Amino acid sequence: MSTSLSTVMTAKPACCTADTSLAEVARMMMQNDCGQIPVVESHQSGKPVGVVTDRDIVVRMVAEGRDMGSATASDCMTTPVTTVGQGASLADCCTAMEQNRIRRVVVVDDAGAVCGIVAQADIARTGRDEKTAEVVQKVSQPTSH
Repeated sequence: MSTSLSTVMTAKPACCTADTSLAEVARMMMQNDCGQIPVVESHQSGKPVGVVTDRDIVVRMVAEGRDMGSATASDCMTTPVTTVGQGASLADCCTAMEQNRIRRVVVVDDAGAVCGIVAQADIARTGRDEKTAEVVQKVSQPTSH
């Protein structure tokens, strides 16, 4: 798997801060046709402190009947955020997804700022080998509680 991350990832993804309203985060997902928004400490630094997924909103907010009107990204974001460096290989990215059982990985530049996201679907689109099925299978296995 010698595919470069830069050819697979979504570059310059929409990001929010911890105090961004959850309604705005949901709008960002809709406008960008994505299921995850990285949460950064500030738009200036771009350093990721968490992520909000569509599932986070549903499970941690809607299903629990929490007040969506005043909710912010910090109310349901997942921390810590799993990242890979922009120089990582696609194999490294797949390993991070498998080990952390996640469907998306945030890519950071040399300064530690968000510069991209690699989603399971991005890997599937490269699907020239058996690695795609392997990643999907390992990430999708139910956890034992």
